[in-house]
Amino acid sequence: MRAHILEVHGADSIELFKALSSETRVRMLELLAQGERNINELGQALGISQPAVTKHAQLLEQIGLIKTEYKPGVQGMQKRCRLAYDRFIISFEPTHSVEDRVEEIAMPIGLYTLVNPTPTCGLANRERIIGFLDDPQSFFEPERATAQLLWMAEGFVEYVFPCTLGAGTEIRRLELLMEICSEAPNHDNNYPSDITVWINGVEIGTWTSPGDFGGRRGRLNPPWWNDYMTQYGMLKIWSVDAEGSYVDGTPVSETTIADLMLAPHHPITVRIGVKPDAEHVGGFNLFGRGFGNYEQDLVLRLHYVGKERVSRPETALVQEGGENR
Repeated sequence: MRAHILEVHGADSIELFKALSSETRVRMLELLAQGERNINELGQALGISQPAVTKHAQLLEQIGLIKTEYKPGVQGMQKRCRLAYDRFIISFEPTHSVEDRVEEIAMPIGLYTLVNPTPTCGLANRERIIGFLDDPQSFFEPERATAQLLWMAEGFVEYVFPCTLGAGTEIRRLELLMEICSEAPNHDNNYPSDITVWINGVEIGTWTSPGDFGGRRGRLNPPWWNDYMTQYGMLKIWSVDAEGSYVDGTPVSETTIADLMLAPHHPITVRIGVKPDAEHVGGFNLFGRGFGNYEQDLVLRLHYVGKERVSRPETALVQEGGENR
């Protein structure tokens, strides 16, 4: 699954911040995230007049956050609004080139290619536990593809992400986003775990999760999920560039983007795990879009320059301020 992304840099984000300073416009974007709507529908949902909605829509369209078009309706033509982007990134780092682009790929957490779990372990989707609790064989059930939460006390899980960037591109930065926490029996908010990420077999860094979080329900958890179990994680970003590797912007190693041997049109392997000799062997819970607090899968984001790429109709390739369809 690929997202349509807008990336703007510090000086270019002023108008974006101005647009988002209005609660009404933010609520409008939230409504459009659920699907396109016409001006009347937006006005009814927001409790404001049609001229006011039109004015807000014009501003959002001017800065490129929404798109509008006229379509036939029951009583003539109607103006329909939709989001131009699924998300946007604001960067305060120096820009390398006007050709900077972002490719984002979302991977459901159940579509791993290799796994080595140690109990306590298990998987769950929105309806039930998959297989049996604390049985590593459950990780090989076909239903694993629907998993929205997986956990293990030790071990690792590995994914292969496609890279459809073509010849002539240079990957400048890699980011890996996930909701994750430690794994303790039931839950334990003070249960540290040293969680490590490898890209293409190269260790990029370790983050120590402070605990396996519970005590209040995760925002997205289904009703059947027990209150005493793990509830949510922390949203963490591992990143690598020409200078080194980071977790949430804090340096964690000297591994650089060149060390990862990334190549256009070659798959990228991502491993998440806890090393057997780690100081804190506390396992991990990995959340999908249907569990925890953040509605997202495991996300790989590639920042790159260059124009050539492999053509695939469904692939979103967004240049700053450009079209996404």
